[in-house]
Amino acid sequence: MKKPRVKPKTIKKKVKKAVFDTSAIIHGKLIEFAEEGKLDNAEVIIPEAVLGELMAQASKGKDTGFIGLEELKKLREIAKERNIKIKFAGERPSYEDILLAKSGRIDILIQDIAKKENATLVTCDLPQALIAEVKGIDVIYFEPYEPGKEKFFEKFLTSDTMSLHFKVNAIPFAKRGKPGNVKLVKLSDKPMTEEDLEQIISEIMDAIRYEEDVQLEYSEGGATVIQMRDMRISIARPPFSDGLEVTIVRPIVKLTLDDYKLSEKLKQRLLERAEGILIAGPPGSGKSTFAASLAEFYYKEKGAIVKTIESPRDLQVPEEITQYAPLEGSFAKTADILLLVRPDYTIFDEVRKLQHFQIFADMRLAGIGMIGVVHASDAISAVQRFIGKIELGMIPHVIDTIIFIKDGEIKKIYELSLVVRTPTGMTQEDLARPIVEVRDFETGKLEYEIYTYGEENIVVPVSEEKESAILRLAKERIYEEVKKYDKTAEIELTKEGKAIIRVRNSVIPRIIGKEGKEVKKLEEKLGIKIEIAPKIETLGKEVEFELIESGAHFVFLFKPKLAGKNASIYVDGEYLFTATIGRKGQIKVNKNSEIGKKILIALSSKKELKVFVQ
Repeated sequence: MKKPRVKPKTIKKKVKKAVFDTSAIIHGKLIEFAEEGKLDNAEVIIPEAVLGELMAQASKGKDTGFIGLEELKKLREIAKERNIKIKFAGERPSYEDILLAKSGRIDILIQDIAKKENATLVTCDLPQALIAEVKGIDVIYFEPYEPGKEKFFEKFLTSDTMSLHFKVNAIPFAKRGKPGNVKLVKLSDKPMTEEDLEQIISEIMDAIRYEEDVQLEYSEGGATVIQMRDMRISIARPPFSDGLEVTIVRPIVKLTLDDYKLSEKLKQRLLERAEGILIAGPPGSGKSTFAASLAEFYYKEKGAIVKTIESPRDLQVPEEITQYAPLEGSFAKTADILLLVRPDYTIFDEVRKLQHFQIFADMRLAGIGMIGVVHASDAISAVQRFIGKIELGMIPHVIDTIIFIKDGEIKKIYELSLVVRTPTGMTQEDLARPIVEVRDFETGKLEYEIYTYGEENIVVPVSEEKESAILRLAKERIYEEVKKYDKTAEIELTKEGKAIIRVRNSVIPRIIGKEGKEVKKLEEKLGIKIEIAPKIETLGKEVEFELIESGAHFVFLFKPKLAGKNASIYVDGEYLFTATIGRKGQIKVNKNSEIGKKILIALSSKKELKVFVQ
């Protein structure tokens, strides 16, 4: 059924008395009338119901509320020059009135005031105009929106523009280029004013109401997210942000899977075996573009039913692929619906919160093919984000393939599997345990092992130096247990799988315990044979010092009587360097030197520094 239209009235003369409703104020008709002189010496009636509705919207962080209140503020300034009388009429709307605003309760209150005051009602709301005419109220209706009209910000969009960034009192700029080659470009030498930003926001909010391909995805507490065709628009207001800001992000390329030049081996895996896929990469690397390509590939090549879970819904996918938002703000409710719909594959963009990981796992274990998009600095970090959120042994059943994207290209592909064996570098058979193997997909080379060690889940890199990697990890684990006895303890692991722990003579009785009970407890907890040995004490006498920063140097300050002595500096019992104390009782170390960098690391990690003088 075609929507009825009301012919707009052409105003050739001034209006003597006018009531403006919420829509007319938000769309700027109030200020437009005033600036054109059509309200000179007139009376403008603002219903308390309108003011209450705008205040309610603003208190919820909605931009329409802020825009409307700003328009009323401008009217107050113009009224002095144009001799416009401003009157607030009617009763304040109740909480129930505001809740029922969408059902027409506020409109009825506004119509009653216009009729009572014998005033002209100005509106941009078509149902409001039609009902007012039925009631015999003089009404002026304006089409609130001109579909297809270029918006203010669109003039800045070029074919290579990835994003636009507008902030009040700041120079506007754009990110232009392609992933891996992006440049910041100034759009103007003049800072953006609040009026400029409000114009942009007003056009965007109008588009939400009158364009079918524009949706409000999120609005709360000063933060608003809108999906406008292929653009994701974020609006931030104080107190959420320190100033009014509008950010517009869009994809600049739409690719198919063939554009990524996948190997036949990978294509075959995607078609036949991969059903728990993680697409990982840093922000802006092209993850979502690849996810959209993969969705289209499954729909066209495999004839699969594909759905997406997104917030906002900005994946560029064919019409046949339905995009779902959080149902009543909950991804869990959306997942419940999807389990009833039973798609072959679901794209989850983006997996961030604990609930997201659990939903991803539940849907995958329910038999739905899942493709998740996650932020990660490298490929293995994508798996680590699942550790602790689901059981370690379940990870390979949930994730079987990791595709790492950077600069718009596939940089790494991993496949995951579960085995039971002794971890690489360990020799004792009784140390066998379930291990998640992470292998390079193309070469089959084992690169990481994930398993439980002690009470922790750990990710161990496996390289040509396999034993050194596992030994370092084992040493760290043992040190965590013995540092309570001696922070300077030294740990050596033998080829036979035994740990030699060297500590100060004074702590040996405590670490061994009566009849060896303490050391036996350590052996049982760590799963390794332990030998306690005395540590060779550091030669020299420990002295007091003060460490300060002076320009480009770290400066060790000592008592003047130590000038000319050789001082040895240790970090957590590990020798660092030896130097002669100067005449002023100082040792200077350049911050940019290797030793300076080690001192900085020691300070930032709160390691213990000691100085011994011979």
